Amino acid sequence: MRIYKIFRSSEWDGFQAAGETVGAPVDLADGFIHFSTAEQVRETAAKHFAGVGGLWLVAFDADTMGDAMKWEPSRGGALFPHLYRVLRMDEVLWAKPLPLDGDVHQFPDDLA
Repeated sequence: MRIYKIFRSSEWDGFQAAGETVGAPVDLADGFIHFSTAEQVRETAAKHFAGVGGLWLVAFDADTMGDAMKWEPSRGGALFPHLYRVLRMDEVLWAKPLPLDGDVHQFPDDLA
């Protein structure tokens, strides 16, 4: 199943340079790396990144992440993908800019 992570430009640049990441400050605080499904990612952007420019939407395959990938309840009891290990650059399927139109992020048409 395809899942998504939203990165600030500085986080994305650091991930690419290092080849791996332990995530954003919120991930470090919570002890896991947060992801969203295609159905969840727009709400994630609106809730946590409203009006923030310079973002990247990065796609991953949850099925290849092994036992460190857990599906746990979060907003409204919905199950969200959480990764309990370092995320590696070789796991990236694709990365696309997430531009703003006013205060709303414009997502690619091919979210699956």
